[in-house]
Amino acid sequence: MNITYQTGDATRPETPGTKVIVHVCNDVGGWGRGFVVALSRRWPEPEQQYRAWYRGAHTQPFALGEVQFVSVTTDTIVANLIGQHGLSTRQRTPPVRYGAIRLGLRRVATLASENSASIHMPRIGCGLAGGRWEEIEPIINEEVCARGIPVIVYDLAT
Repeated sequence: MNITYQTGDATRPETPGTKVIVHVCNDVGGWGRGFVVALSRRWPEPEQQYRAWYRGAHTQPFALGEVQFVSVTTDTIVANLIGQHGLSTRQRTPPVRYGAIRLGLRRVATLASENSASIHMPRIGCGLAGGRWEEIEPIINEEVCARGIPVIVYDLAT
């Protein structure tokens, strides 16, 4: 199974069946720039649950590599994957954490496999997190596609 690339909006996947929308969050509770703006416009629950998780309202640790799954419709789940340390580049190191993204995608793949779901995402970790798609694409291939799970990556029309 290979990644499918398409132009469109990752918040509006059109495939049949259960869908998991994956995006990368930071580990300091910040929500308000990048892809999350589109998510919040579409559904309030992912932001509400992320903020509650950050405040300690859930028993699951709020840490790099963790994923919070938020059902937003009967067949769509948003995966808040913590794969960014802080909000900005420090000492020439961007906030992206590839190991955390790998661990989180492993968790996402397990949920997707258990629910026969497809996975949808923007180019995770490459916006505000400062990551390189050349690093993230192989992680997706190894952790998700290798398990036979369909992955669709969306690029907005320019």
